[in-house]
Amino acid sequence: MKLVRPQKINLITTTALLIILSLTFCSFTFQTNFLSEQKKYERVRTAIKEKQESITKNLKDKDLTINDLHIIFVAYKDNDALDIYAKKKNEKIYAKLTSFKICTRSGQLGPKRKKGDNQVPEGFYYIDRFNPKSRFYISLGLNYPNKADKIKSSASDLGGDIFIHGSCVTIGCMPMTDDKIKEIYLYAINAKNNRQKRIPVYVFPFKMTEQNFTAYKTKYKDNKALLDFWSNLKKGYDKFTTEKKELNYKIDFIGNYLF
Repeated sequence: MKLVRPQKINLITTTALLIILSLTFCSFTFQTNFLSEQKKYERVRTAIKEKQESITKNLKDKDLTINDLHIIFVAYKDNDALDIYAKKKNEKIYAKLTSFKICTRSGQLGPKRKKGDNQVPEGFYYIDRFNPKSRFYISLGLNYPNKADKIKSSASDLGGDIFIHGSCVTIGCMPMTDDKIKEIYLYAINAKNNRQKRIPVYVFPFKMTEQNFTAYKTKYKDNKALLDFWSNLKKGYDKFTTEKKELNYKIDFIGNYLF
């Protein structure tokens, strides 16, 4: 048996300790820097001043805190509703925290397939940008077009820059008014600060209960492609509303979501 010298053991122990300290420092630095950067912007400071007390109270009523929070956004286009689901960082199950009215909407029901179609996307996305100096007050960007959109569309330009933002005007986005976006933005930046890598955004055409879907299938009976697309979304809707967990999915070669 090969013996390990005490000096070598001490070196291994020291190296392991340094790695742990480095990872801890990096985690702390990320959190500190993210909030510090956000607080440099006047609109974020205004949001904190005006809304932090109320969202803290709302979280407390659900046995949550601002420092132990992960969230999911769920939008229903035909209901003009944006729901926020929340949980503690180390838990798996989300519960509905609050709901906001989407101020106005462009386009019609159905997915976004090209630039300039005025459509609000439908599908499964996540927040990929935090914009504290948006033309529409402050905003949260979606990762549209995602892989499914790119496969499903034949357009040369699918467009982009889809946001949840302030104001009450839109071409394909979800405007929440300057007042309400302050609350929404604070929930999001605190979840990000709590090391939530991706904040999901699920966008459905409507609340896809069996009863509702039957009614919409009748209304859109001549549009088989759209109904097939919605049937695929409904699988994700059913799984999320039943399990209340973040969806784990893949996208197949024809752009369908696999859950």
